[in-house]
Amino acid sequence: MSGARVQAPGGTEAHAPGSASLLRLRQVAFVARELEPVVEALCDVFGIEVAYRDPGVGIFGLRNAVMPLGDSFLEVVSPDSLGTTAGRLLERRGGDGGYMVIVQSQAREADRARVGSLGVRVAWETTLEDAATLHLHPRDVGGAILSLDWMDPPESWRWAGPRWREAVRTDLVRGIAGVEIQARDPAAMARRWGEVLAQPVSREEGAEQVALPDGGRIRFVAERDPRGEGVSGLLVDAVDPEEVRRRARARGALQGDGAIGLCGVRISLVGARGPARSP
Repeated sequence: MSGARVQAPGGTEAHAPGSASLLRLRQVAFVARELEPVVEALCDVFGIEVAYRDPGVGIFGLRNAVMPLGDSFLEVVSPDSLGTTAGRLLERRGGDGGYMVIVQSQAREADRARVGSLGVRVAWETTLEDAATLHLHPRDVGGAILSLDWMDPPESWRWAGPRWREAVRTDLVRGIAGVEIQARDPAAMARRWGEVLAQPVSREEGAEQVALPDGGRIRFVAERDPRGEGVSGLLVDAVDPEEVRRRARARGALQGDGAIGLCGVRISLVGARGPARSP
C-alpha cells in the first residue's frame, strides 16, 4: 500500500502507512506540576485511558502518562526533580500548560539536513531499532519544543508502549486534529515552523497555520493571556462533543464558548468528520 492515499480524521487526504513522505501531527505533550490529577481529569472528560508510563523520561527528570486518542497521543509530563526544562517552563509560564509538539516524519535524512541548513540546533536525539527522534531547540524554532519522530513500521508508536492499541477508546473522541501556539508575532513564527517542516503556511479561520499533509494542523495565534509564547490550545476530533462538554461542565472545566480548559490549555472540539483511522 506504499504511496496509496486514504482519508485522515477531519476529512483530509493522507498517505497510507508505509509511505516515506508521511508527515503528521502524532503527539502533543502537556506539562503539569501535579501529574495524577491532570491525567485523571483528561481521562474522565475525554473517555480515554493511560496506555503507558515511560520510565525512559526519567533521564529528563520527569514522570509521564501517555493516552491514545485513536492512533494519535496526548502526553502529560511532570517534573520529578529540580532543574528540569519542564520545571523551568512551569515557572516561566506561571503554571500548567502545553509543552511539546511531536510530528511524525519518515524522512529522517532529509529532515536532519534541512534543520541543519536552517541553523536549528538539535537539543536531544536518539536512534533505536524501531524509532528515532530529534528534539529541536525551541529558541531556534519558537513557541515550543518541536520533535521530529520516525517509526518502523510507520503505524507503530514506541513512546506509547507495546500495548497501546488495547487502551484505545473512541466512544467520545478519536484523534488530535491540531494544536495552537500563541505568539507575539504569529505570522513570523508560522513562517519559521513552515520552513522547519518544509510545508506551506496559509491563513485559515483568522489564524496562520501549517497544515500537515497526513493529518493535523499547527495554528499560530496572538497571545491571549500574559503567560508568554507557548502551546495554548488543542483541537480534538470529537465523536460525541455533547457528552464531552457534559463531563467537562461537571468538573468546572467548560468555558463559556464551549471550549474546555484543562492543564492550562484551551481544548476545542472539532465535529467528527470522515472515517476514523484504524489503530
